[in-house]
Amino acid sequence: MLERPATRTAKAATSVMLGLAQAGPRLVAVGERGIVVYSDDAGASWRQAEVPVSVSLVGARFVTPRDGWAVGHSGVLLRTADGGQTWRKRLDGKAAAALVLAAIKEGRLAPGADPARLLADAERLQAEGPSKPFLDIHFFDQRRGLLVGAFGLLFATDDGGATWQAALDRIDNPQGKHLYAIAIDGARCVIAGEQGAVFLSNDGGRTFSTAATPYAGTYFGTVAAGPRTVLFGMRGNVYWSDGGAWQKSLIGTEHSLTAGVRLKDGGLLLTDETGQLFRSGDGGQRFTPMHGGPATPLTGVVQAGDGNVVVSGVRGVSRIALNPLEGP
Repeated sequence: MLERPATRTAKAATSVMLGLAQAGPRLVAVGERGIVVYSDDAGASWRQAEVPVSVSLVGARFVTPRDGWAVGHSGVLLRTADGGQTWRKRLDGKAAAALVLAAIKEGRLAPGADPARLLADAERLQAEGPSKPFLDIHFFDQRRGLLVGAFGLLFATDDGGATWQAALDRIDNPQGKHLYAIAIDGARCVIAGEQGAVFLSNDGGRTFSTAATPYAGTYFGTVAAGPRTVLFGMRGNVYWSDGGAWQKSLIGTEHSLTAGVRLKDGGLLLTDETGQLFRSGDGGQRFTPMHGGPATPLTGVVQAGDGNVVVSGVRGVSRIALNPLEGP
């Protein structure tokens, strides 16, 4: 599947889609079997992109309206230079494993890590082949970016993605907890992951501290907005912080929360595994349910140029009207 292009299909926009991104006014959705679709009319219609792999793609991010990245299974990292119409493979799990092994042999480890155990894990990772997924990518600017994935995978680039280096020494994650999401606001960066793993940086991702939150379960996503950070994950758990103690948000659901976005009006929007959307107008302290969700599991959410919302999920991509917020 790493060498087989995604199949062309007239039903691309209704296939299982696993992530959404904005490329200027354009919207780009990525999904199973390497399918990528893009829209230039706020999600009213979609066209399928040319993709060189047929593995599932779980997320995408654009540095400029034309320069973007997509991540997925088998350690795949794809790049586009035309706003998501065509993609090229820049990294896969085999190359990523070799970078991890090289970093460990060079001693680039987090303080307190067990070199022998990490070396054994890296050698096993290489022997297993390209089986570990990348889960998110984000850039501080056009040159500096971070890439995260399962089993604690963390990579960094300082040259716009031309080369990547394993960055195991930047976070204290000796157990190799999965890293699901990155959020960046200026020089601030938040990485959220498995079993309560949260890492914070205030220097553009060069160094990280470990955040102790009240929840020991998995965080699937995070939204950073100025000094405030919002984390969301399993069983309706949402927490927010302005840099001090973490506070539990009021949301009124026990379903796992799957994606989030900061809206143009400064509000926040979260989606869950049932297709429900929740909106906050107070920076994530309280969320109220929105009407009009597709009632199917959702995986991604963006706000289109016309102000309405586009979501991705098991039935593809769809538009939802975003009405004026009533109450908190």
